[in-house]
Amino acid sequence: MPLINLPTFAPDLLADFASLGTERVDTPVIQPAEPFLDMAGEDLRRRIFMTESETGQSLCLRPEFTIPVCLRHIETATGTPRRYAYLGEVFRQRREGANEFYQAGIEDLGEGDVARADARAVHDALFVLGNRLPGRTFRVVLGDQSVFEAVVAACGLPSGWQKRLIHAFGNQDRLRKLLSELSEPVTKGVFGPEVERLAGLGLIEDEAALARHIDETMQATGYSTNASRSPVDIARRLREKMTLASTRLDAGTLDTLRAFLAIEAPFADAPKVLFDFARTAGLAIDEALPRFEARAKALADAGVDPASITYRSAFGRPLDYYTGLVFEITANGNPAVLAGGGRFDRLMTLLGATTRIPAVGFSLWLDRIEQAISEGASA
Repeated sequence: MPLINLPTFAPDLLADFASLGTERVDTPVIQPAEPFLDMAGEDLRRRIFMTESETGQSLCLRPEFTIPVCLRHIETATGTPRRYAYLGEVFRQRREGANEFYQAGIEDLGEGDVARADARAVHDALFVLGNRLPGRTFRVVLGDQSVFEAVVAACGLPSGWQKRLIHAFGNQDRLRKLLSELSEPVTKGVFGPEVERLAGLGLIEDEAALARHIDETMQATGYSTNASRSPVDIARRLREKMTLASTRLDAGTLDTLRAFLAIEAPFADAPKVLFDFARTAGLAIDEALPRFEARAKALADAGVDPASITYRSAFGRPLDYYTGLVFEITANGNPAVLAGGGRFDRLMTLLGATTRIPAVGFSLWLDRIEQAISEGASA
């Protein structure tokens, strides 16, 4: 039995989902913990309620629906495209409010027209909110992780630094810290005396020679029989750490990254702003920008008012599986996020799908919507 009451508007919400051509699905409250720990991101990982099975398998109370819905789709071997709707309890340790609350949403799997699917996600979230909160003015904040990834790649950073920055996308404090690290001089002795000694022997630049040296050392100390990683793995990881720690960007490249992250524009102007930025910075991000422009056209075709959308280049959401569009919706100037979502094209494959399945979706925070309805009724 749930500890909280289902919102009174839930039946109407399900009717809206049905009118949008979705199939209602449910997933178990107890979920395998590994997919969330591996793919959901640090913010969610630290708020999960963990438990374990009688056999010692790590389990958790369902903290969100996207991963369970995707797992269910893979397990049932259902073809695509498919549009799933869900409504049920999720469990997270929260700073404010109950730790058990209701979420609802739509996951759109397998639609090949990415721009159309992205626009449909934003449109449908606004449609459902508008039916719950008639007369309210909604604001959409939109970002695009794929544009950020294209900018980072075009700046020529080592792959390790690209991964760090992409992982931090949406966390402005973390991004500022990483950019600060990239601007500071390398501290002398940062690698430790043993690594400095290996560098002095010329082994750091020669990965094969470094692996042989590590293997000989492990053999001599008897450690190799208990090693969890091979000498080749250790050498590769050590060289990667050295590259990360010793990489520093010139002032021009850092200014370019910071200039990109400072972009905020009305959505109607965003495609031109991004094209102008890329041309001025001399960055080759040609693949990402046409996709962004196609989404802008698809949103207009779907009837979404571009004046309600603000593009922020640094905007992301605290889930690691997003790959492109990310968005959140608020109402009447209240900062409480009522709906949020985005594109997660890599997630299905990571969860075990044998073919690539493009995917986008959104979730609704029903306790916040209920609060907004209550505030409107008492106004």
